[in-house]
Amino acid sequence: MNEAEVIETAQEALWLSIKLGAPVLLVGLFVGVAIALLQALTQIQEMTLVFVPKIFAIMMALFLTLPFMMRALVSFMEALADKMIALG
Repeated sequence: MNEAEVIETAQEALWLSIKLGAPVLLVGLFVGVAIALLQALTQIQEMTLVFVPKIFAIMMALFLTLPFMMRALVSFMEALADKMIALG
């Protein structure tokens, strides 16, 4: 395996991690901003108010995107295993 293939595999792994993490992080971001806006509008300054809705939204996002995540990880691992077999 030459340097170009190693760099390509690393780029694929980084891109996969971005694709897998982005939906959950974006849901957490939007829920956090929405609750912060609600707190600013109503002047409720409770620090723990953000946690429960954000945890619930992130768990729902994980539940909904888990099949996509598994398919992406399995296909990446299959491609990686094929590359390993081709080496030896």
